[in-house]
Amino acid sequence: MTRTTAFNWQPFLLRWSEEWADSLPDDATRSAEDEAARQVRWLGFPPASEERIAATEERLGRRMPPSYREFLKVSDGWQHAGGFVRLLAGTTDARWHNNESGLADMFEEYLDDDAGPAERRAADIWRRGLQLDVVSDITHVLLDPEDMDEDGEWAVYTWASWRAAPPERYANFGAFMRAMHQEFHSLRARPDDGEPEFVNDTTRELDALVEGARLEALRGDWERAEQALDEARRYGRPRAAGLGDQIRRMLGQTYMVVFEDLAADSQYAPELLPALVAERAAHSYGDDSSLKFDLRGAGDDVVSLAYATLEQVRDGTYRYMASGPFGEAVERARELARWGDTDAAWRTLMDALPVWRPLGPDHLAPLGWVADPLLGPLLTPERGRELLSTPRGGQVGEEPVRAAGLDPDNLAWLAGPDAHGNHTSYRFVLVEAVEPEDLPGRLADANEATLVAPMTAHEARHRSVNGQREFSSYDDRALMAVGRAGSRWSFAFDGAPAPFDRQRFVSPAADASTGTRAVVVWSGLRTRDGQQPFFHLSAAQDGTEQYAFTYADGETHRTGQIPRALDPDRFFASRQEAPEAERPLLEALTDVFDVHLPRHAITHGRLHTFTSHSWTRPPENGETYAVIRMNWDTGH
Repeated sequence: MTRTTAFNWQPFLLRWSEEWADSLPDDATRSAEDEAARQVRWLGFPPASEERIAATEERLGRRMPPSYREFLKVSDGWQHAGGFVRLLAGTTDARWHNNESGLADMFEEYLDDDAGPAERRAADIWRRGLQLDVVSDITHVLLDPEDMDEDGEWAVYTWASWRAAPPERYANFGAFMRAMHQEFHSLRARPDDGEPEFVNDTTRELDALVEGARLEALRGDWERAEQALDEARRYGRPRAAGLGDQIRRMLGQTYMVVFEDLAADSQYAPELLPALVAERAAHSYGDDSSLKFDLRGAGDDVVSLAYATLEQVRDGTYRYMASGPFGEAVERARELARWGDTDAAWRTLMDALPVWRPLGPDHLAPLGWVADPLLGPLLTPERGRELLSTPRGGQVGEEPVRAAGLDPDNLAWLAGPDAHGNHTSYRFVLVEAVEPEDLPGRLADANEATLVAPMTAHEARHRSVNGQREFSSYDDRALMAVGRAGSRWSFAFDGAPAPFDRQRFVSPAADASTGTRAVVVWSGLRTRDGQQPFFHLSAAQDGTEQYAFTYADGETHRTGQIPRALDPDRFFASRQEAPEAERPLLEALTDVFDVHLPRHAITHGRLHTFTSHSWTRPPENGETYAVIRMNWDTGH
């Protein structure tokens, strides 16, 4: 452990003072104290003797923490601690706060009735804390004697009402002063008109750190790069936040990720704007004018592009494009993802990433694709780490560890917990040697035999019922997502089917099998709310059903010659064993037909959908049913 008392205060405070003095305009009006400090290039005061420190401790009734004591031996107080504390206490002004501000009462009022001891102790700091702020912009600085580490250091807490945030904690006084030095730099990093350029040894060191981090990131050493960029960002160095945000976005982070300065630059905007607006498109429902705040300093062309991109992302029409061989790989990956093969799509992007070229020196990774409706769902934190670990942009580095695939090569994942949301039932159709785009022609009525643009399952369900005016208790038309189920099969999948009615169910296997083979599965073996478990399997070839069985109400009904591997007697020996039959049944189907369903695309991706014809026969004479028609008056 690095002991805080080893911190070398003298050079740190001297450098800070010199940087402060050099940052002031020569012709500006300032207080006598500030002018005197500028002239001597020193923000501090004469050092406190050990006797003076001991006298202060006797007055306070306890020994002060080590880092504060060592600071006092160099400077007995400090001016301009950060941007909002004009004068920091030395031995004369340090005193117990004793709730002088009344903040203890205010914070206690905000506590819930079930607040724990830690929350109540935090509110009580305003009674026990040692106050260090003497003159400030309504900014409180307290040392907490009850928040003490093994070295005897007290934590520092700061709070300002105008920040609208909880008190901020620093591990010790040394950490607090380093943070205030960083705050000073952040406030000076972008001088106003007429102010001198803020350049000094610290800024030069940090800018060199940023440039080194940029190259490390392109070589694949993103963790080291991220640490360096975070350090520079705390000092407000230009480029650091924009570069670091690119790393954070690839790791799946979106909060306060705005690609500072870079997104407003027309050179980088085509790549960074889609990533910037994607989160807003997904979660913003109100005024979009705040987007201009993220793009402050941008020209009208960039702002217009940002809003146009936002609309494209919202309506699902945004399409990421890149140049060169990487751009060609993007097109191949999109086509793979379109039909559910997200693992192959990801590998296609990663295999081409080494030949990707940045738009400029501050472009660390391809980012626009995260807003693409088909490519965006490919990103996971693990995959983001693989991308960041891959050398690119003309740099050379170590081979990255490949992220594991997200799709099992089987059907058994459907039997896992929450495999397809909170539903206990699902159904799907498998058709051999037929492309996914041809499935509506086999499974839908003529007026429904078209594919809808790729959507998530939630988006597709919302679209299917939006504006629907008639609902029937006998008509069971399934909303089905389509894709590839292996090298030879295509699938149509419904993860939220209507209740199963064995008496009226009609398998679509025969209709789907014209000129080929088709398999239909409908599983409801995991039950709730008193439902009875059921399972249906049917297989057809050339328009004729070959075999089928339905397990329902504890009984099995079968037709045709069922292969031994799929014989229901192997799975439904008793009613009690029915819920356990799902996984072995799905495993058997995988082996017999050599198929799988893409888990990630079905559960998290976007797939084309269509509405099938009804899975139930029409009602016969004497059978009752209900039809509900909605008639909305659009004028109200």
